[in-house]
Amino acid sequence: MRQASYKFLKAIQETPSPSGFEQPVQRIVRKYIAPYADEVRTDVHGNVIASLNHKAPRRVMLAGHCDQIGMMVNYIDENGYLFFKQIGGIDPSVLPGSRVVLHTKHGPVDGVVGRKPIHTMKQEERGAKIELRDMWIDIGVKGKKEAQQVVAVGDPVTFQLEMVHLGRNLVTSPGFDNKCGTFVVMEALRLCSIKKIKCALFAVSTVQEEVGLRGARTSGYGIDPQVGIAVDVTHATDYPDIDKRVNGELKIGGGPTISTGPNINPRLEAMLIAAAKSKRIAYQMEAAPSATGTDANAIQLTRAGVATALMGIPNRYMHTPVEVVSLSDLEAAAKLLAETVSKIDQRTNFIPK
Repeated sequence: MRQASYKFLKAIQETPSPSGFEQPVQRIVRKYIAPYADEVRTDVHGNVIASLNHKAPRRVMLAGHCDQIGMMVNYIDENGYLFFKQIGGIDPSVLPGSRVVLHTKHGPVDGVVGRKPIHTMKQEERGAKIELRDMWIDIGVKGKKEAQQVVAVGDPVTFQLEMVHLGRNLVTSPGFDNKCGTFVVMEALRLCSIKKIKCALFAVSTVQEEVGLRGARTSGYGIDPQVGIAVDVTHATDYPDIDKRVNGELKIGGGPTISTGPNINPRLEAMLIAAAKSKRIAYQMEAAPSATGTDANAIQLTRAGVATALMGIPNRYMHTPVEVVSLSDLEAAAKLLAETVSKIDQRTNFIPK
């Protein structure tokens, strides 16, 4: 991966963006993509929309959501311990013992998620379902008054943000779901900026996907594309204890996935596959027999309907502090998007046969 692209990926991974609080990451996105786009704007929801050749009649939207799961301070007790609610789909079982950061108006505050240790639990408590109300955040203060000097109810919380290499090609970090989607669509626009594309291209870093596909819904309505491709993470199944009979066979490093199913326009799907074969880009097929729960679902149902596709980045340990993806999959996804976009013009027919 080229150095500037890697720095961009690392910067957005190590910057907080829980749903509804995406502005710090969006500032990085705007700065990175500005030299390659004809126009970069931010809408009222906070979606960042970068465009190329925007006056062309065939409008193509690429979407990758930049928001990540997180927590929010809900209550501060008399001893200064912070109780919290979830932002998006937090798995309570991964929280005890986690290092977290509270993003306050005074700046970042380090904390740890505490829980009663197993030694002090009653027998019936051991192995019981972990509930959010049974945990708290400890920021090392002596009481409520001291805590209120540095944090407030409503402050967002993330896992400690850091991107670390595992071997040569894999990286681990919280928030690959789905800042790597934002990375891919912006890299695709960068690659398209050196091509002579014949469509209007809109690469969108969408917000609030984790709480209901909200940013894709509003930005899609505003852009009014005829074609939309979402990029999100998908579950890799190349590790122990995951049932491939249910989840399919998807490998990290095997290339991005191309989904097939009712959320997907068959002609656009065929274009992605043809581009991958033509340029010898590795890809994997993923069955999606219903609404996908991604930005692709919101885009497909915009206005009178959009020809939609979904590309996935295989991801291990989704919605944990140690999500794992492949750098080569990210590069391949951006290249495949750019190659596909370069084949779209006003005459391209997306009406299913």
